[in-house]
Amino acid sequence: MSSTASVVTGRRKVAIVGAALADCGRVDDMTPYALHAQAARRALADAGLERTAIDGLASAGLGTLAPVEVAEYLGLRPTWVDSTSVGGSTWEVMAAHAADAIAAGHANVVLLVYGSTARADIKAGRRTGNLSFGARGPLQFEVPYGHTLIAKYAMAARRHMHAYGTTLEQLASVAVQARANAAANPEAMFRTPITVDDVLSSAPIADPFTKLHCCLRSDGGAAILLAAEEYVRDCRPTVPVWVLGTGEYVSHTTMSEWPDFTVSPAAVSGRLAFERAGVRPSDIDFAEIYDAFTYMTLVTLEDLGFCAKGEGGAFVEKNRLTLTGDLPVNTDGGGLSAQHPGMRGLFLLVEAVRQLRGEAGPDRQIHTPDGQLPRLAVASGTGGWFCSSGTVVLGRG
Repeated sequence: MSSTASVVTGRRKVAIVGAALADCGRVDDMTPYALHAQAARRALADAGLERTAIDGLASAGLGTLAPVEVAEYLGLRPTWVDSTSVGGSTWEVMAAHAADAIAAGHANVVLLVYGSTARADIKAGRRTGNLSFGARGPLQFEVPYGHTLIAKYAMAARRHMHAYGTTLEQLASVAVQARANAAANPEAMFRTPITVDDVLSSAPIADPFTKLHCCLRSDGGAAILLAAEEYVRDCRPTVPVWVLGTGEYVSHTTMSEWPDFTVSPAAVSGRLAFERAGVRPSDIDFAEIYDAFTYMTLVTLEDLGFCAKGEGGAFVEKNRLTLTGDLPVNTDGGGLSAQHPGMRGLFLLVEAVRQLRGEAGPDRQIHTPDGQLPRLAVASGTGGWFCSSGTVVLGRG
């Protein structure tokens, strides 16, 4: 196959043909650039493609000129590039852009790649924990009140509790089920089972969140390769994972401009993705959801349509989110237990691909009630403090 994008008539189908993680967890001996390279090499090996096949690159979060510096480090000269940066939802939004570009013939094979040493940098004193995103622009009107990043999420969670009677125990059950899933994942950073009482009695962070309501901080990297349909037959995986539908949405940056703290931007991005894929939430076999905090999982499940608004608490407390539950969620353990090196949305896509292919491993591979491999998945990333959302519906076929 030529590495030069060609003009095509009609829209081509797009598949994720490669997906891989770099080393994750505690990585003290690698730079973020090295993690990018490691993830990219592993994704290429997974796809069975040569580096020369890549003509598109999407990257964010590293360097002054993020995609340019990463491209140079990886030895790439892409003719299509994307550096959209909208926090944790970046990768779902980039996947949407890449799929559109490939479908239109503007690229053939696009690499999405990320790497971060967020944990190692703090341990080595190279940086500190980011309590806020700065004090410029609209944020200047909130910073004087000490409104930290975590406090924004905590305030939204408290509003949901007030409006719908959601309880701390229900929120804690999200963390408990994420840890149960992580227990079956040898790549997860934390695998020891926890209880609701463990979550409630852990150190307070921002009311109502305790430490175990919050994601961990890790190092790590991930990469996926999206390719046009004519490349699929030449790739290693025997089961293609197709991009069926995508949606993206930007909500707010200033909390005073957020109309309803109990509604996340996934309410829009999810609706668009499902409509474009031609499926309903009830058709989905499992979900990978951004979970920097337990409330994110709960409210995103509501907004994607898996339960009605206000019913998220009752939905999550019945162990539905575990590997054998009605709707397995964050099957690798998520950001609450597996890994969270920053903008984690790319990890959602990697895990979704592994599950759809049946390559998650004997201890955590999920199946449908009739014993078959899952056919449909949704990955939904959230950025900022519910500022943005990207949702991708994937199908095995």
